[in-house]
Amino acid sequence: MNGRIVAVSIAAACPQPLRPSKNRPNPALAIVAARRNLIAMERKQKIGLAVGAGVLAAIALLAWRAASVETGDDGAGLALAGEARRGGLTLELPQAVANVRVREARVPGRPIVLIDPGHGGRDPGATGVSGASREKDLTLAMARELADLLEQRGRVRVALTREADNYLTLEDRAAIARRLQAGLFLSLHMDSAPNPLAKGATIYSLSDVASSAEAARFAMAENAEAGALSSEADDSVRALLADVALREQMEASAGLAERLLRRAAGRLELRPRPHQFAAFHVLRRAETPAVLIEAGYISNADDEAMLLTKEGRAPLVLALAQAVEADLATRTQR
Repeated sequence: MNGRIVAVSIAAACPQPLRPSKNRPNPALAIVAARRNLIAMERKQKIGLAVGAGVLAAIALLAWRAASVETGDDGAGLALAGEARRGGLTLELPQAVANVRVREARVPGRPIVLIDPGHGGRDPGATGVSGASREKDLTLAMARELADLLEQRGRVRVALTREADNYLTLEDRAAIARRLQAGLFLSLHMDSAPNPLAKGATIYSLSDVASSAEAARFAMAENAEAGALSSEADDSVRALLADVALREQMEASAGLAERLLRRAAGRLELRPRPHQFAAFHVLRRAETPAVLIEAGYISNADDEAMLLTKEGRAPLVLALAQAVEADLATRTQR
């Protein structure tokens, strides 16, 4: 080029070590992380599908059970109440559960309030201090008066677990509540204590933990005839649903008890701690908001005299009726 010769020096290329950029991701680590994320996503999908399938199965099973309670059919292998099937047997419901009269409200389809007069038949309950009263007679009288008042007011349907002097187990009473799909369950009792000065009404609601030693002893005595609480072997999903339902039942029962006490305040004498709670078998097995009412101490002369007359029972009967109607109205509006 223009006669010039340009000398070019060619040196051996020296290989330089590769240094990973701080801003450039390591391909191997990226692959590992992506694989981990994929495995985690697949695991979450499998868990979600399993839980979803379990919940759907549990809901279907509960719906089937509810339908079987309503129709009396517990499945293909069992018989309808009073019906014999080929290759099966005839299943008859206990008379106490089958024959329950429901008094209608002014508006059809209103919730059912089930009133349970405690004791009955061969179980007289407590005896009054005068010797002239028995708990089973007083609870039945109060239950009839409450049912009559609720029927007269016409805002709810109402039924009694017993309308005569007959014996029912705790499970019989709870079974009636379940079969009728009662909106509320009220168990009526009269209290008794060694201390003749003890007096006043107490309302008990359902809880796994007793509010006091006295409440625990009372629940134990009431549960004695029922034996251990029934439990069913079940899958975890259904057990979880049952636990959630029980918690809701406990909260609704406590709310009903507080509402009742507000209505009763100033109308009748209450215990110093009038709202107590414990694990009552009949309240748990009713599977609906439920309370147990101790109307007073028939071991106390004043309380017994009050509970022996319709006029003396009237303030508590009215408070119960108003609290029941308010409670159901509140829950219906939700």
